[in-house]
Amino acid sequence: MKQRPTILLNPGPVTLTQRVRNSLMLEDMCHREADFAALMLEIKSRLASVYAEAEKTFEAVTVTGSGTCAVEAMIDSFSSREQTTLVLSNGVYGERIAAMLASHGRPFRELRADWRDPIELVRAREALAYDPGVRQVVAVHNETTSGRLNDLTPLLDLCAEFEVDLMLDAVSSFGAEWIDFSHPRLMAVAATGNKCLHGIVGIAFVMVRKTLFEKRSSNSDGLYLDLFRYQAAQTEGYSPYTPAVHACFALREALLELEDQGGWRARRQRYSQLSEQVRNKLSALDVPTFLEADVYSSMISSFKLPKGWDYPGIHDALRSSGFVIYAGQGDLYREMFRICTMGDIQDGDMARLLVVMEELICGRSGQ
Repeated sequence: MKQRPTILLNPGPVTLTQRVRNSLMLEDMCHREADFAALMLEIKSRLASVYAEAEKTFEAVTVTGSGTCAVEAMIDSFSSREQTTLVLSNGVYGERIAAMLASHGRPFRELRADWRDPIELVRAREALAYDPGVRQVVAVHNETTSGRLNDLTPLLDLCAEFEVDLMLDAVSSFGAEWIDFSHPRLMAVAATGNKCLHGIVGIAFVMVRKTLFEKRSSNSDGLYLDLFRYQAAQTEGYSPYTPAVHACFALREALLELEDQGGWRARRQRYSQLSEQVRNKLSALDVPTFLEADVYSSMISSFKLPKGWDYPGIHDALRSSGFVIYAGQGDLYREMFRICTMGDIQDGDMARLLVVMEELICGRSGQ
């Protein structure tokens, strides 16, 4: 039997299925040919259909880059030059959005919560009530800094109450968590072909409400991140700049595989099952979760470092056994680590991980 590859338990890139890996061996393709245009149109259609509610009212616009590239393209193209954008941050990625707005010279206000806490909806309500200049809100859905899944329903309800639009960073949730594409205040959602979709790094996208292209002009102050340029070219399946062609091959195959496996709901269920196994085992080994267990997304959990271990030690021990985990970010590096269940994690992989974790933790504690 062929040995399993190193299993990535970090929140992207993910361990690829053999099916997606094989797609990278397709014949090279020129991005100016009609067959590539047909491929791109298929990808756009399949992305829009991942969530049935998005299919008629949203359009997928792809860019070559990481998830951060998609988020910045969304910010650059749609954040106002005159009116204030309200950033609700509770982790590295919300704070990164604020940094993007600052770098593009857009007016914004950031309501920053502790990385352990949910986004500041009470303060957001106050800001929207007292500052009519705020017309857009932006937030991170799955804040992988801690693993917290920020609750979309009250956030969208708040946007509806004050008639402001929401831009959403769903880089780590698109394809495995519920996103209310039917809500009229959801204007744009940034995501990636990697992570929950199980493609490779290199192609990202923004789901954009179609009326934005019809009623607005671009706010972009550059070329490469201007989604209006991409949308105009991709109407016919082409791109204004050279795309990552093989990443497109992988994304198409990954989307087909997602459909064959039952779509985003089935993927969420699979992630949840694996995450629950990890949390249950570590709890039994006296390794508690860093947050309350019920606030995590389906695919990522954070844990306090086991007694007697620092992060480099437990990382290196697991790496030698064929698993890659993820450190806490910033000062949390000294307090916790993260395990993510995205990608091709098979039952045998999980069983082996749990055995290795028990051997490491019990061995170090002397139990």
